[in-house]
Amino acid sequence: MNSSKSPGLAGFGILKNTTCHTEKKISVFFSIIFMTVGILSNSLAIVILMKAYQRFRQKSKASFLLLASGLVVTDLFGHLINGAIAVFVYASDKDWIRFNQSNILCSVFGICMVFFGLCPLFLGSVMAVERCIGVTKPIFHSTKMTSRHVKMMLTMVCLFAVLIALLPILRFRAYQIQASRTWCFYKTEHVEDWEDRFYLLLFSCLGFLALAISFLCNAVTGITLLRVKFKSQQRQGRSHHFEMIIQLLAIMCVSCICWSPFLVTMARIGINEGRSEDTCETILFALRMATWNQILDPWVYILLRKAVLKNLYKITSGCCGVHVINLHMWELSSIKNSLKVAAISESPGSSKQINLQPLSSMGQ
Repeated sequence: MNSSKSPGLAGFGILKNTTCHTEKKISVFFSIIFMTVGILSNSLAIVILMKAYQRFRQKSKASFLLLASGLVVTDLFGHLINGAIAVFVYASDKDWIRFNQSNILCSVFGICMVFFGLCPLFLGSVMAVERCIGVTKPIFHSTKMTSRHVKMMLTMVCLFAVLIALLPILRFRAYQIQASRTWCFYKTEHVEDWEDRFYLLLFSCLGFLALAISFLCNAVTGITLLRVKFKSQQRQGRSHHFEMIIQLLAIMCVSCICWSPFLVTMARIGINEGRSEDTCETILFALRMATWNQILDPWVYILLRKAVLKNLYKITSGCCGVHVINLHMWELSSIKNSLKVAAISESPGSSKQINLQPLSSMGQ
C-alpha cells in the first residue's frame, strides 16, 4: 500500500496536491446540460436515420446511412456513459478515494474518454473519404462500397479505437485522475517518462490525422462539386451542389474548432513533459469544446438539410437584395441528390437521355 506503483493508488497521486478548484454547481450544470442536449440531439438523428433507411434501400445510399448511424450511435453512447460517470463523480463530491479504491472506475472512465473521443473523429474521416469517392469515382463507389464493406470498415474503426484506449491498461499504466478531480485521462501532470508522453502525443497525432484527412477529402469533394456546377448547364443540380458545399464547410469548421484546442493542449503537454503552462481551467475548457463536437455532429450531418438551407437562402437573398427565383429546385434533400448523381453515373447508357431531359424541359 505504500508503493506509488500500486494499482489501487495509481490514480490518486494527483489528489494530494491539486491547485485546481472548480465550482461544483457550475460544473454539475455543464455536465447535465451537455449530456442532456447530446442525448436528445443524437436520439433525434437516430430516428431520422431509421426513417430514411426504411424509405430508401439503394446500395449507393446504404454506405452513408451506415456510417452516419455509427457516428450518431457512438456519440449517443459517449454522452450516456461519460455523462453518467461525470454526474456520479459530482454527486459523490469527487471523493475518489471512497468509491474508487481499486481504480476500476477511473480506468473505465479513461478508456471511455479516449474511445469516444477518437472514434467520432475516425468515423468523420471515413465519411469524408466515402463522400470523396462517391463524388470523384461514382462507378467505383457504387460497385465497391457495399453494405458489407462499410460494416467491415465500421468494425475496424471501432476496434482500432478500442485498442488505443486499452493500450495503457495492456502496458500496466493506469489512467490518472485529473487535477479537477472530475475526469480521468492520460497522465497530464508530472509526466515521468517517454511512455506517458507517447500516449498524449499518440492521441493528439491520431486526432490531427483524422481532421487532416477529413479536411483534404472534403476540400477535394467541394472543388469537384464547384467544377461540376460551373461546367454543367443543368439547373436541377444547383441546389444539390449548394447543399453539399454548405454541409462540407460546416463539417470542417465544427470539427476543427471543437477539437483543435484539446488536441493542441494534449500535444503541448506531451512535448513539454507536463511542464506546460496550461492550467486546469484551460484543459477543462478545451474538453468542453471537444464535447460540443459530439453535440453538433447530428445537426451537421443529418439535420442541416433542405428546410434549413432553404430558409437561410431566403433570408440571405432578402438581405442582399437578390431576387429569389426557382425555389422549387429545393425538392430533394442532399442525401437524395447524392443518390441521384450516383445513379446517373452508374449507368453509362443513360447519360444521353438524362442530358436531353433538361433541354426538352427548357424548350417547353
